[in-house]
Amino acid sequence: MLLRSYTRELVDGFAGLDSIIPYDDLRGVRGFFLLAAELRRGHFNMAVISHPTFRIALLLVVAGIPVRVGTGYRWYSFLFNRRVFEHRKTAEKHEAEYNCSLLSAAGCDVRVVPPITLPISSAAMTAALAERRRLDIADTDRVVVLHPGSGGSARDWSPENFGDLAGILADKQCTVVVTGTRQEERLVDRVVLRSGGRAKASTGRFSLKELAAFLGSAQLFIANSTGPLHIAATVGTPVIGFYPPIRECSARRWGPLTEKKILFSADSSVCPRCHGGPCQGNDCMDQITVEQVVQAAMSLLHNGAGSKSQ
Repeated sequence: MLLRSYTRELVDGFAGLDSIIPYDDLRGVRGFFLLAAELRRGHFNMAVISHPTFRIALLLVVAGIPVRVGTGYRWYSFLFNRRVFEHRKTAEKHEAEYNCSLLSAAGCDVRVVPPITLPISSAAMTAALAERRRLDIADTDRVVVLHPGSGGSARDWSPENFGDLAGILADKQCTVVVTGTRQEERLVDRVVLRSGGRAKASTGRFSLKELAAFLGSAQLFIANSTGPLHIAATVGTPVIGFYPPIRECSARRWGPLTEKKILFSADSSVCPRCHGGPCQGNDCMDQITVEQVVQAAMSLLHNGAGSKSQ
């Protein structure tokens, strides 16, 4: 797999994966040719490109990889010699289904998206257990994890809403943990403060696999449309997700691959700011009320499954 270093940890340990080549370690013209030389030494027969850029497309040609599978709708698509003509921006399918179309063009028999199980190491489990102890979480606690950030990948539900939700869930005998990166510490603190101090903060404590282990020990995960939502779904934790009224960012394309979910999508047609036009801010996300999310949370906590959108 050729990928950026920050996601390397997620794919380590998957059956069938022989090696990982970091893409972002070598930059500039010199880095380009060093990476091309490394790929050439691998004597690869085929490359399947799920996230195309001109640099990657040209890299594969220079590396001499004979079969190059990619989209047919970029100006540099002539660099791919097996092309798939699907516009992802129309969001007619899930992102994973679009990737399966690429695999089909590569000759794989992929009729449905295969189930994904994230391998978790014993070291990651140990780190997750240590964080539970630090937060004074008992084995019998009903743990709900809130993740209010998205790293700019989506329109976000407000910190005030997350904080009010945390307070209500705490009143319902849930142990509420608010997670985030070290850069999101102020955001997490706002949520905890709004909850009246009834939620627990956990920022910058985990690697991605450690986060996966921690989320796997929770009973529910609630977040904006962001990577940890998919991580939680992959380890089997029920999830609630918030999605903006932007076609390219819709739950149809980016929803978590699990049956244990309840997803909320805002409606731009009734947004007081956008009036049905292009999304211009987070105002529309306030259409999703705390009361709706509390009801969804209690449903998933009681039943453990959802699979519906609102």
